[in-house]
Amino acid sequence: MADPKGFLKYSRADAPKRPADERIGDWHEVYAALSTEDRKAETATQAARCMDCGIPFCHSGSAGCPLGNLIPEWNNQVRRGQWAAASERLHATNNFPEFTGKLCPAPCEAGCVLSISPEAGGPVAIKRVEEAIAEVGWDSDHIHPQSPEVHTGHRVAVVGSGPGGLAAAQQLTRAGHEVTVFERDDRIGGLLRYGIPEFKMEKSVLDRRLAQMRAEGTRFVAGCEVGVDLTVEQLRASYDAVVLAVGALRGRDDRTIPGRDLRGVHLAMDHLVPANKECEGDGPTPITAKGKHVVILGGGDTGADCYGTATRQGALSVTQLDNYPQPPTTRDDDVSPWPTWPYVLRTYPAHEEAGERRFAVAIEEFLGDDEGNVRAVRLRHVEVRRDADGRRQVVPVSDEAEELPCDLALLAIGFEGVEHMPLLDGLGIDLTRRGTIGCGSNWETTAPGVFVCGDAHRGASLVVWAIAEGRSVANAVDTYLTGDSQLPSPVHPTALPLAVA
Repeated sequence: MADPKGFLKYSRADAPKRPADERIGDWHEVYAALSTEDRKAETATQAARCMDCGIPFCHSGSAGCPLGNLIPEWNNQVRRGQWAAASERLHATNNFPEFTGKLCPAPCEAGCVLSISPEAGGPVAIKRVEEAIAEVGWDSDHIHPQSPEVHTGHRVAVVGSGPGGLAAAQQLTRAGHEVTVFERDDRIGGLLRYGIPEFKMEKSVLDRRLAQMRAEGTRFVAGCEVGVDLTVEQLRASYDAVVLAVGALRGRDDRTIPGRDLRGVHLAMDHLVPANKECEGDGPTPITAKGKHVVILGGGDTGADCYGTATRQGALSVTQLDNYPQPPTTRDDDVSPWPTWPYVLRTYPAHEEAGERRFAVAIEEFLGDDEGNVRAVRLRHVEVRRDADGRRQVVPVSDEAEELPCDLALLAIGFEGVEHMPLLDGLGIDLTRRGTIGCGSNWETTAPGVFVCGDAHRGASLVVWAIAEGRSVANAVDTYLTGDSQLPSPVHPTALPLAVA
């Protein structure tokens, strides 16, 4: 059983960060490197705060972890020093806990019973414990390739190598199928590779897991756009089933803003992808913030990634704009009662390093110089309202406008769905009104033998949802090929994504 007084004896402690003035000078991860023994000691006290609740909301599908991670169990194993058992228990529900431990916003912590009362010291540092189990597992040789004992003879193509595609591929390989993952980019990893900045997750972490998958038998083909380099006819002739894990990378734009077409105004991914490629050794990025005043429109994760990237590139200033008013610093039970995801101000490590955030403002116009380059933005104080049909409207609430210097503007205002691609046309698959790929109750699309998972199915969402859907679609594909499956299926395709701003 859990330590019944653990949350009284120990306070919540998040992972220590490197000093801001040190970390902005490199691309290494924000959090301080710890020895295995120090990591074990610090994490054990945090795990001891877990009360092993009778109803553990932390792994409830509606309010906690969609993977169904058995959090109280591995918390207790960590508390007792049973690290190998904790690694086995964690990997039973999560293929890539080092990814979620670094990147997931932790809805499990919002559902923790200790988050009900501030007097309890805040929720268990679940995300920190999760990452520690994974890292100790690698350091202590607890994690090994799991090659299948029996091969089915069936061949499966997974299109896309983000977290959803990788999870589906690993599960199907372990079930004995011959799996090939196709990626149109020059390296494997999808958004894990080119969307997530190095300071959030160093790519050696991704490469370590890919090496395990290769050892298990998964085959990877990079630089291949399925539907172009590999035709749909070749795909159909060579594989018994196909999984579409192509993401939802069609960036939302706003061409109605005057001056949007000025040079120096870009979508967020146009900035992040080449910045990550530069970290991979591919040469200087063509879109750099060095020596520039940077303005970022959008207050979410992608905006924060641009924020930290611009700071490390040597921006003169960084300003992040949000149309909405500044959220409260503590949960308002009338707005977002426990155990739902709380509407609170979220401060990322990048915000602690430099620059500023502005709330309840919008860009009225991009102002240019005589050569067609952006030189400033005109801001207006605004209020977000809903019209009679429920459509979002950003309404100015002041006649006063403010001019802010801007040499580089980045639009991080979300994604509109799956990109239009020859593959979908060739398969005869139409997008839904949400810009996603629809499916039936067994994850199969309108094209027979073609399945979908991750952001391509649910729209841009969390890494933990992508992994959960990848695991679930693997069960569906295995059943389709063999008539039955012992693979887990943590979520149903009609499950709605957790609304995380």
